[in-house]
Amino acid sequence: MSALSLAPRALYEEVAELLRQRIFKRELEPGSWIDELKLAEEYGISRTPLREALKVLAAEGLVTMKVRRGAYVTEVSEKDLTDVYHLLSLLESDAAGVVAQVATDVEMDELRALHLELEAAASDRDRFFTLNERFHMRLLAIADNRWRNQMVADLRKVMKLNRHNSLFKAGRIEESLAEHRAVMRALESRSPEAASLRMTEHFRNGLEAAV
Repeated sequence: MSALSLAPRALYEEVAELLRQRIFKRELEPGSWIDELKLAEEYGISRTPLREALKVLAAEGLVTMKVRRGAYVTEVSEKDLTDVYHLLSLLESDAAGVVAQVATDVEMDELRALHLELEAAASDRDRFFTLNERFHMRLLAIADNRWRNQMVADLRKVMKLNRHNSLFKAGRIEESLAEHRAVMRALESRSPEAASLRMTEHFRNGLEAAV
């Protein structure tokens, strides 16, 4: 395979993103050993930036480093998922309450438009997953707490290791849409308590479908 053309700027970050996407796409399966020599040859780089990239992914929880055994794609246990969903529920329900209070009419229109796109994507799991994440991240951006946003972004990377599993459950996409409608109604009513509660319910049901 020919070497990829990678930008010299922050090479290890470029490599980290390439590996991150391969993990999310299941080209590198959970629990699989990461062959450093093979990847370095494939990307046309030395092992130094590759190892730096693996350190980045290990810090994000996507890769697990094992002594004298190398790097492995992280396997997400049921407890891991439960812990991640619990924290996401706390952080995003709080953000929903803030948005119900502070969002401008224009920002509320943006969320409404994203929700309508989500409704239209019900038959396309990949697009649904992408739009769902976009809605949640836009809501967080409107709530405007960069520390919360950073924590959620890291947690969602771990959640992606279980990507789509919950959406394969029969009827889960329809249930998720109904939950999103409830969140939107609460946001539009400018009720922080209702918005927080609806978001909490959304994550609780998501967890039940994922484990």
